Parts: sequence; C-alpha cells; structure tokens
Amino acid sequence: MDEVQREFLDIVVQVKAHLDYRRALGVNFVETTLAGTPRAAVRRGEPTIEKDSVSQSSGLTAVREDLGDCIRCKLHKGRKNIVFGEGNPNAVLVFVGEGPGQEEDLQGRPFVGAAGQLLTDIIVKGMQLKREDVYICNIIKCRPPGNRNPEPDEVEACEPFLIEQLRAINPKIIIGLGNVAVKTLLKTKEGITSLRGNWKTYQGIPLMPTFHPAYLLRTPSDKRLVWEDIKKVMAELEKLRRE
Repeated sequence: MDEVQREFLDIVVQVKAHLDYRRALGVNFVETTLAGTPRAAVRRGEPTIEKDSVSQSSGLTAVREDLGDCIRCKLHKGRKNIVFGEGNPNAVLVFVGEGPGQEEDLQGRPFVGAAGQLLTDIIVKGMQLKREDVYICNIIKCRPPGNRNPEPDEVEACEPFLIEQLRAINPKIIIGLGNVAVKTLLKTKEGITSLRGNWKTYQGIPLMPTFHPAYLLRTPSDKRLVWEDIKKVMAELEKLRRE
C-alpha cells in the first residue's frame, strides 16, 4: 500500500469515527459550515492551534511542588493518589471538572473512568483534537468519599491550586464541566441547566459551561445539548486558528 492509499484510509477511518460519534448524539445530518465559515479538514499530523508563548511546564511544576503531599483538608485521609491534572501545559483549551472518582484516585489521572472515556470521545471523535493537546483538571485534587460533592471547606483549600494551574497555562478557552466546576469558577449560585451553552468569562478567559460527562452517562438524551455547546467552542477554536 503506497503513501497516498494509507493517507486516504486514515481519513476514511477518522470521518467514520466522527460520524459514529455524531450518530450517538442523535445528530443525523452533516454540517458543511461552522458559524458561517467553511471548516477546513482536520487530519492527524497537521499542526494544532498553538499559543505564541514560552512553555508553561515549569509554572505547572511549581504549582505541583507547592501542592506537595497535601493534607490541607480532610480528603487526604481517604485518598490513594492526588489527581493534579494532565495534558499540554501550553493548551489553548482547558477542561475543568469537579473532582476525581474511584478510577482516577487509583491511577492518579483525571477523567479515566467511564465519564473520562466519554470526555475523551468528545475531544477526539467530536472535536477532532488529541487528548494530549488539551489540559484536563478538576476543582479538587482528592476523591471525596463515595464520590459525593466536595464540601465548601474542601473547595476552599484546593481552589488556590486550580487558580495557579489556570494562570500558568493561560488558555484561550475553558470548558466548565458540571455544577460544581462552573459554580466555583464563576462564583455563582445559578445552576448548570440555565448556565450551559452561554459564554461566560473567567479571569478574562471565555468559559463555556456544559454538563458533566458523568451526568450524560445517566441522562444520554442530553448529549445533543452538550454537542451544541461543543460546537460553539469549536467555532471559537476555528477563529483562533485563522487569526
């Protein structure tokens, strides 16, 4: 098989994966434009959106070192691993969730359980990006018992490290996943149902609130709503790519 055939087959595989993902969301049509602008084909190996800045990895390293073997709140008593975050330290796009679950606690990595697989599908199959090109983290870094919601004192103890993470990365766009993440970032009591799909701002950075993947596992009918939110983010990423 020559190079042209291999490239063609790779494109076919990617297109099929993207269409399968859209079908799973209940989308049975194909758009030819995005926000009124023709979309360029995205293929593996092509340059991704990059910021004109020096690598922020040293900044994230400093935040992680400051966090240390944290015992600042009661969650440290039951954790197996701190789940700091992972991805591109120069990421244009950052996903912020609520907190680690059981699988994340075991592996020390964010979004690696069932909800994490759905988030990965959104990134890879839906947005046609690589997971390693974005950055993924949570409001809190230790798993709450029984995956309960974080309590105010736990958020208060951990939020300074999230703030420093986002400051070090300095992304162009943030996606807030679920009630806890969005309420913490925006300092609001308004719920995710009314907030989702509407652009907000965090420290001057555009923020798109949407449902948490764990919620979508329980309520798959709302996947279409998240797809609408993701399309808005994709439109902004396309604008950034063209600038």
